[in-house]
Amino acid sequence: MFDPFFFLIGGAIGVATSAPVGPVNIAAIQRALRYGFLPGVLAGLGAVLADGLYASFAAFGITSVSDFVARHSALIQTAGGLLVILFGVRVLVARPHMEAENGGASGLLSGLATGFAITVTNPGVVLGFLAIFGSLGKWTPDPGDYAAAAAMVMGVIAGALLWWVFLAATVSRLRARLTDEWLAWINRISGGLLILFGLGLFVHLFLEAA
Repeated sequence: MFDPFFFLIGGAIGVATSAPVGPVNIAAIQRALRYGFLPGVLAGLGAVLADGLYASFAAFGITSVSDFVARHSALIQTAGGLLVILFGVRVLVARPHMEAENGGASGLLSGLATGFAITVTNPGVVLGFLAIFGSLGKWTPDPGDYAAAAAMVMGVIAGALLWWVFLAATVSRLRARLTDEWLAWINRISGGLLILFGLGLFVHLFLEAA
């Protein structure tokens, strides 16, 4: 039976894990400024899909998948770091024009895929969900209570999606004030930050291995 309590707990987790500034937030902001509301939301939706997947592993106790991610953390982080850097370079060298309103169907799918790939190659996401769910104590669904676990996962997805809709709606309202020059600077800043995030992953890996 659907339990609204666990749905609300999951919603709070979804917002809390999506709001901190990271590569997907930067990508969503950049796409919302360049193309508008829907492309910005879709960039975030890719992250929502990955969040929902990893939240399911944590909520339903799928330890084999979680253990696999933990064991191959370095490899997954390496792939994620390379992906973020490549996306950052692509954004950095782009020459955007305000005439491009939505980026086309391929652009929409590209934003969705990028958001998903950046999030799913971050092992910290699944480990973070495991830590959050493990720290909830009595607010965690009982073992075998799959209805409560499903309600919590749906809450995570809803909360995360709510954040991305809010972010894209807020940012896309600024588009009318932008010129090509402003957009170029936004791309440079966004691309530079994404590259720094990617390099930060490699620094983290180096420090862990040292």
